Amino acid sequence: MSNSEDEDLPQLSSHALAALQEFYAEQKQYTDLGGDDKYNIGIIEENWLSQFWYTPETALRLAEEAVAAAGEGGRVACVSAPSVYQKLRELYRDDFSICIFEYDQRFAIYGEEFIFYDYNNPVDLPEKIAAHSFDIVIADPPYLSEECLRKTSETIKYLTRGKILLCTGAVMEEEAAKLLGVKMCKFIPKHTRTLGNEFRCYVNYDSGLDREL
Repeated sequence: MSNSEDEDLPQLSSHALAALQEFYAEQKQYTDLGGDDKYNIGIIEENWLSQFWYTPETALRLAEEAVAAAGEGGRVACVSAPSVYQKLRELYRDDFSICIFEYDQRFAIYGEEFIFYDYNNPVDLPEKIAAHSFDIVIADPPYLSEECLRKTSETIKYLTRGKILLCTGAVMEEEAAKLLGVKMCKFIPKHTRTLGNEFRCYVNYDSGLDREL
């Protein structure tokens, strides 16, 4: 190729080049994940503007609740709740069928258990995801709004055989009860970063989360 042809090629600014290199480094990081490490909470970093991971203690408590609710060999759907999925897979590798429904494509490292999910299209799901095919659905709507909760509720009702564990703000209590028939639990979930709104769990069944302060 001649020098004149080289000059015609688009040149990246130093800022764009740095961003591209950071992107490739991040992609290599996720490609290199394997074995037990990829299920560690925090291995995929929070987007500090819109993502808030549970503390390990909260993720463990919710994972244990999901296992108890689903029963032996049960199916669990984690909708916008990646910390719970990671804890479930860290503890239970083959005992349960678990799917993670997520918009963030970084979670595609979990292979066939990753289901791309956009709450704006509540039931736009792969054919392999049959209606009412999960023993329990754990959902944490990505935004604290009535619209987001309403659309996420459509997904929840499509997926679950009956049991629902919803995690959202305390201000959504009335709307959650109306949409899903859930009630607030005594257990209070915690996040790795402080939230501006009080956060609570809600269920529609007799739950261990409601038997402790």
